[in-house]
Amino acid sequence: MSAMKPSLQLRVSQQLVMTPQLQQALRLLQLPLLELNTQLEEALEENVMLELEEPSEPADAPSVVDLETDTDDNPEVVAREADDIGPWDLRDSGSTRSDPWADDMRRPEIADHSDESLREHLLWQLELEHFPPREAAIGQAIVDALDEDGYLTESLEDIHAALPVEAGFTRDEVDRALTMVQSLDPAGVGARNLAECISIQLSQLDPATPERELALRIAADGLDEVANQDYAILRRRLGISEESLAVALQLVRACHPRPGASIQPPSAEYVIPDVYVRKQDNRWIVEVNHSGAPRLRVNQAYADLLKGEGAHDTLRHQLQEARFLVRSLEIRDDTLMKVARCIVERQTGFLEHGEEAMKPMILKDIAEAINMHESTISRVTANKYMHTPRGVVEFRYFFSSQLSGTDGSEQSSTAIKARIKRLIGHENPAKPLSDSKIAAMLTEEGINVARRTVAKYREALRIAPSSERKRQYSR
Repeated sequence: MSAMKPSLQLRVSQQLVMTPQLQQALRLLQLPLLELNTQLEEALEENVMLELEEPSEPADAPSVVDLETDTDDNPEVVAREADDIGPWDLRDSGSTRSDPWADDMRRPEIADHSDESLREHLLWQLELEHFPPREAAIGQAIVDALDEDGYLTESLEDIHAALPVEAGFTRDEVDRALTMVQSLDPAGVGARNLAECISIQLSQLDPATPERELALRIAADGLDEVANQDYAILRRRLGISEESLAVALQLVRACHPRPGASIQPPSAEYVIPDVYVRKQDNRWIVEVNHSGAPRLRVNQAYADLLKGEGAHDTLRHQLQEARFLVRSLEIRDDTLMKVARCIVERQTGFLEHGEEAMKPMILKDIAEAINMHESTISRVTANKYMHTPRGVVEFRYFFSSQLSGTDGSEQSSTAIKARIKRLIGHENPAKPLSDSKIAAMLTEEGINVARRTVAKYREALRIAPSSERKRQYSR
């Protein structure tokens, strides 16, 4: 038997390092356009190193294909026809070219009726992530015990005691369920105190993030010193340099102390689409909407004044903040574009043919495609809207759980709901379809769905049961 020889192997992997810049970009990305506009205007007023980037001279807007008469194209054919330049034209509507959506007729303001609560936001993720049924049941109880800031207000012992005795839930299952809830968006939700809240957020950063471990130590046993600005005491106790402390504190301060509040911003009167999607020359074009917020850049004239030596600490600090903000906005746009492109690429069927062509898609699908954490994708898609040929659609609308077809294919719950709606819409009102009959009809179409699932989807569509529909027709 030959001895094992040591060998050196190189592995190439792709990881996204969650830098403070990216953290700030994701916080900005979480904001609806109207709120982003307010924050950027405040930054513009307070920081002399920032200036408004004037738009370039307008040019003729490109022509747009009549999508009403061009919805039967095969996506594969479209991809082949555009193969030499790629099926995607990812344009930046704030670039030197004109904004093709400058016409007010193409930028409608839609009333916002979403008003999603923190509880609804978390339960949506519990359902979408396909948690094991028992953990999901406990997870719902934990979500119900959270306050509006996202903190757990009841002890795990009390939550365990309140669960149905006949189900035989164990304390270990409750602990696992809490860990699962704490992995949801917003980062830090489900914490029992501020230290745990910040630790959860820091733990979700890439392990390669500089001074991440030091930031975790500060979160666990140094927040009092941070609050009192006793940095000298903190450095001595931890045995660290001033530079290391500065980087770690930047990570700690980038965490949200009230994560739940970020999901319940004040309701805006109108929704402005964050992204525009249209079909032109057999290509789907995705564009980020820059019209809702000012375009900022560093005031280079002031920045040049600081190149020499001199005591301009305040201005140097403002210059650093200005560069940081401008770069964060660039990351924001890039992340929004990546997510939007990935969604549209997977849901071309919906854009071409409607709800019944919607494909199953969960947060993990997008996260893996663009190499980001699922909680980040959840944050990106919250309160974001896409202007499409089929109307203004919330990003969240494209995500749905999946059911297996009789042929082994995967079916989107959104597509199945659309089929149920269609079947009921074409029923004989004197003899309305029962849930069992609808389930049988769907099975004939190749969709393996149980009667109780049909009932669940019908109720979600706010459609009355067959007996009630028959009574309404009789009246």
